[in-house]
Amino acid sequence: MNAHTQTKRPRDPRLDFFRGLGMFIIYVAHLPWNWWTLWIPARFGFSDATEIFVFCSGMASALAFGKIFDVHGWGMGAARILHRMWQVYWAHIGQFLVLAVGLVMLQNSGYLAECCGLEENYVASLNLLHLYDNAEMALPGLLTMTWVPNYFDILPMYVVILSLIPAIMLVARYSVPGAFALSIGLWLAAQFDLLSLPAEPWSDREWFFNPFAWQMLFFTGFAFMRGWIPAPPVSKTLIVICAVVLVATVPFAYFRAYQENHLNLVWAREIREIIKPLWIKTEFGLFRYLHFLALAYLAWVAAGEHGRRLLGHGEIWGRFVRVVQKVGQQSLPVFMASLVIAQAAGILRDMVWGRGEWLPQILSNLLGFVALIAVAYVAGWYKSQPWRKPPATSSTGPSERPKTPPADGGEPAAKAKAETREPALT
Repeated sequence: MNAHTQTKRPRDPRLDFFRGLGMFIIYVAHLPWNWWTLWIPARFGFSDATEIFVFCSGMASALAFGKIFDVHGWGMGAARILHRMWQVYWAHIGQFLVLAVGLVMLQNSGYLAECCGLEENYVASLNLLHLYDNAEMALPGLLTMTWVPNYFDILPMYVVILSLIPAIMLVARYSVPGAFALSIGLWLAAQFDLLSLPAEPWSDREWFFNPFAWQMLFFTGFAFMRGWIPAPPVSKTLIVICAVVLVATVPFAYFRAYQENHLNLVWAREIREIIKPLWIKTEFGLFRYLHFLALAYLAWVAAGEHGRRLLGHGEIWGRFVRVVQKVGQQSLPVFMASLVIAQAAGILRDMVWGRGEWLPQILSNLLGFVALIAVAYVAGWYKSQPWRKPPATSSTGPSERPKTPPADGGEPAAKAKAETREPALT
């Protein structure tokens, strides 16, 4: 089949479902002083929701942009990537300013101290005071992404990774193994601190997520969807190996295993420190990669071929899956909103002195989930561009237009023809 005549590839239900789960986990991780973070996957293994986001973004990018490179050529594909980078860049700037300005307005109003006796500086907690105390360096740093506070580090990483897609696609035109070599080479350079980006103009701190390291996971997902890597077989041996990897990781990742005030497994703590370069998050250590691949394989097997096990298990489960998939389909607007909602939910919880109470903790998480779902459905409605659809009209009434013009083709026919064209002009 000619590339120009290929039909649009249907959405993979597994991709949207696991991206949606990742969005909920990321919200939990960003809600300040949240007890639920003790039970997210990151507490029991080296990889976490960031890996889900990056891997699934690579898969989604292959679906969204790969065909453009195939059909329209490398130049048009690179232009499309540049357009997406532009969108994500301004999403990052807008998200940053909404939080930075909103928090400082709330802080300076004195309302939190007057109504609830809260003296915590929420602006300082996100390291945002530089925007006001050192604006001549902070503002250029914000626009050039040389100032990236840790709370705002995922979208800048995504922008840089997107910029690498044209290079990978160009190399892959001549050699797919060469594209793999480029990606692995960038990852190795990051491991030896040969490639990194500055996170603060006034210090030597680097980006918390080194995009030159994390791109390897992104392009792993990208390669699977491009067909450069075949789908692995469903094998009992592989299932057992992956399960062993996940279980064996727990003593070195679970804080209750190695911390002194818990189980205090000295051997686990010592080994954890020795292997730190292999699980470190900034440079995306090798053990993080292996742990995520093991987890992803088990999730892939559990979902079944084409995600068949996600469907057909009752109406309640079906609705749950559809809601999670909707969140996954709108991952960018949901992610942007989640950071703002997490801060708002944390402040509201603190206003009722509920940081240590069960009910406010539960409500701040569950109501946050509801808010994310609402954002997903609203974003989906806007993306459907309902204003472009013909308006619904009743079958009877004075507004009904004649189905055929008069036979003489005179003025009424011309008027009717003009009226039918009018909606297209709007």
